[in-house]
Amino acid sequence: MANFPKKLQAKLEDRAANNALRSLVLLNSLIDFSSNDYLGFAKNKTIFDGASHILLDQNIVQNGATGSRLISGNSDLYVQLEKQIADFHAVETALLFNSGYDANIGFFSAVPQRGDLVFYDEFIHASIRDGITMGVAKSYKFKHNNLDDLKKLIHRVKTSKKEVSNSEDIYIVTESVFSMDGDTPDLIELADFCAKENYHLVVDEAHAIGVFGNKGQGIVFDLKLQHKIFAQIVTFGKAMGCHGAAILGSENLKNYLINFARSFIYTTGLPPHALATIGCAYAELKSTNSKNKLQENINFFKEQIEVLGLNTIFIPSTSAIHCCIISGNEKVKNVSLHLQKEGFNVKAILSPTVPLAQERLRFCLHSYNTKEEILNVLGILKSLIKNA
Repeated sequence: MANFPKKLQAKLEDRAANNALRSLVLLNSLIDFSSNDYLGFAKNKTIFDGASHILLDQNIVQNGATGSRLISGNSDLYVQLEKQIADFHAVETALLFNSGYDANIGFFSAVPQRGDLVFYDEFIHASIRDGITMGVAKSYKFKHNNLDDLKKLIHRVKTSKKEVSNSEDIYIVTESVFSMDGDTPDLIELADFCAKENYHLVVDEAHAIGVFGNKGQGIVFDLKLQHKIFAQIVTFGKAMGCHGAAILGSENLKNYLINFARSFIYTTGLPPHALATIGCAYAELKSTNSKNKLQENINFFKEQIEVLGLNTIFIPSTSAIHCCIISGNEKVKNVSLHLQKEGFNVKAILSPTVPLAQERLRFCLHSYNTKEEILNVLGILKSLIKNA
């Protein structure tokens, strides 16, 4: 085996010394409070069987896309699915990507141009940060969910550095549900501000799809803001229970991304079965009552943390993600391990993934969690916090 570089070994040892070294573990037998499968779609037999039936009905016997969509990987399934997605979210058009990560690095590395400015929430997802880093526009972060700070930052950049002219575009980036806090910005106020100033608002809806909206269309749809959003990123690896992502927007945006988004151009397309699965997941959203069951569990969880007096250490959230702040990597990992020994899969989120002293337990709620499971896991958590 070839020698492993000393610099890389030192970084691993540093992570281990800070009790922040990641590893892959199997916890399939535990009660699920950690996965993003909010509606149970990942194991939904109707979706599984439906995808196979679509391929059989269209006489598709094909394991792979055979190439990028611009070469040989495009198909009627792609065309049908993009129309289905656009209609469901009530937007002009949709463009499919292989993952949420691909969608974000494709968009942010290609759309903001040299001389443009990108202002992003300080807690924005790593894939968006990576995309911005790969691009040529200058970027600035504003305080989490703080519109006043965003306004002051834009004003400061405009006046002190004189970087903005009429030919330069400004992009404002946020998430509708933040993955490590579970909270939501005031999208109405933010969208109105961007519309007034002619800024381009981009919203990542990864953790809102399937959870918010009458049929799970997301928060942007629920608030009827589609016409004020330059681009939405929707991903299918969370509540949709499958894989892939789409960018929603105008025909001009779609055409631009097809021509300039490198993560779209230079990758093999999704296999037919993946496309069929996404289509079936969208169809299931229209007919299932899983969303209502999930909302009942969210409400019950919030009630119980109040009853148990745990609300002071939980970040307020109306989503399926609820985070309990327990400072220190070692301390939060120990609490997580105790919960796992009791049969509950609750993951510790460590620094540097979250800021130092903001380490936390991340509870992901699902339609299939029972009230008894919620009561038990919170009761154990209370006793662990009390005795810590």
